[in-house]
Amino acid sequence: MPQLPAYTRARELPAILRERIAILDGAMGTMVQRFKLTEAQYRGEGGDAAAYARFKDFHRDVKGNNELLSLTRPDVIRSIHEGYLAAGADLIETNTFGATSVAQADYDMADLAHEMNVVSAQLARAACDAVSTPDKPRFVAGAIGPTPKTASISPDVNDPGARNITFEDLRVAYLEQTLGLIEGGADVLLVETIFDTLNAKAALFAIDEAFEQTGECLPIMISGTVTDASGRILSGQTVTAFWYSVRHANPLSIGLNCALGAALMRPYIQELTRAAPETFISCYPNAGLPNPMSETGFDETPEVTSRLVHAFAAEGLVNIVGGCCGTTPEHIGAIGKQVAPLAPRPLQLAGLLQKTA
Repeated sequence: MPQLPAYTRARELPAILRERIAILDGAMGTMVQRFKLTEAQYRGEGGDAAAYARFKDFHRDVKGNNELLSLTRPDVIRSIHEGYLAAGADLIETNTFGATSVAQADYDMADLAHEMNVVSAQLARAACDAVSTPDKPRFVAGAIGPTPKTASISPDVNDPGARNITFEDLRVAYLEQTLGLIEGGADVLLVETIFDTLNAKAALFAIDEAFEQTGECLPIMISGTVTDASGRILSGQTVTAFWYSVRHANPLSIGLNCALGAALMRPYIQELTRAAPETFISCYPNAGLPNPMSETGFDETPEVTSRLVHAFAAEGLVNIVGGCCGTTPEHIGAIGKQVAPLAPRPLQLAGLLQKTA
């Protein structure tokens, strides 16, 4: 049976999100850390011989470049995807959080960005297709991270007007990434961990360009990150202001992830549900605060995180839940069990009808 195009597969998602709370997967970095990979293994040792031959003499250290593992150790990435799928995840994120030319320049690997996105999406696509059923389809979320550079904030305290990247630089990098994710078979695009709205707007602009070039029009998920108890993202916007800055993209969902963890994130999710009554809401927090003494590097056990996420669902705040830094398949499985009996947040369609009248 021929594979359906992404825009056809993704048409099922809105109906699913109205019927039940969907489960997003958890952290990629946490899971990679469990493998305790060496520098040589990041270069491909123990995996495909051709990949190791390609990178074994690379002139820079590459340990920590998790996106490279899609090329050098696809077995590691595949097993992580399979672990989250076995735990019940409906949406699997591609291993592409840092797979832009901007981020990969830190490793002198900017020229590999397109390939990383294509291959990463293909790995997630194959993992999802292997277990999808008519009753429980699985979807590939193409992960688009914020990059290590910010278009709105000066990197120099002595020069508030200084910038280390331009909107145009970001647009070009995000376009390359988006085209790779579409080529590799992503069902939706997830612009996530947004700390600078201008970076996100560059990504959304590039996504529109990619749709024009390819003829595909995938659903877009958008997720910001509140950096402290002020309730603002790093570039200064409140959650409500952030939503109004990106709502023009007509996303499938808007949400928050990372940063504060579930315990401190609740009032900001509540604010977002009030600001965006006609849009699905996502929430995938960290497993609490960082703790180098724990196995995952974060405080919360699956029982604690799932209990906190259950409270969001019981209040009727969310349509998509999952985990960010420090979460594992055990966390995702526990979250899935906690929210399974609960109804998703209903959309308030009056606003939509007014807009289309």
